[in-house]
Amino acid sequence: MKKTSNFFFRPSRKRILCRSFFFGAIATAGVISNAFSLSSKADAQTPPPIVNNTEINSYAQAVLAMEPARQNAFEEIKKLIGNGEIPKIVCNDSNSINGLPRKAQDIAVNYCTHSQKIVEDNGLSIDQFNKITLELQNNNMLKRQVYNTLLRLQKTPESP
Repeated sequence: MKKTSNFFFRPSRKRILCRSFFFGAIATAGVISNAFSLSSKADAQTPPPIVNNTEINSYAQAVLAMEPARQNAFEEIKKLIGNGEIPKIVCNDSNSINGLPRKAQDIAVNYCTHSQKIVEDNGLSIDQFNKITLELQNNNMLKRQVYNTLLRLQKTPESP
């Protein structure tokens, strides 16, 4: 007979997959945010951006669309580097890209270019995407909204 505690506290594979995908998506968003912030200015007087449901939906769609390309680029770079540690790659930091082998540089640049297009195709500017990504780091309510939107979008079958 199973223990009751195991029954209630054992995370399901689906739940673990959703959690890991969410955190992977947020990590992707962070990398993209760093990649496209050509000049970030801190302004203490500016209130945090207000994000509406349309922007949350666009943001989540962009993150979901970027994830397969991010995983693919990561795997390709990993194969090229071999057993070495893969450095943090930031698109607007030429040092992070220049430190890679030539083929890996091409993969990273292609990924960054493709991700920028995905963001714009989903109705957000790079600045909007970056602001949402930064806001996610400090706003638990927004984080929950984005998480729920990601889950909803993954469950909803795409219309032809």
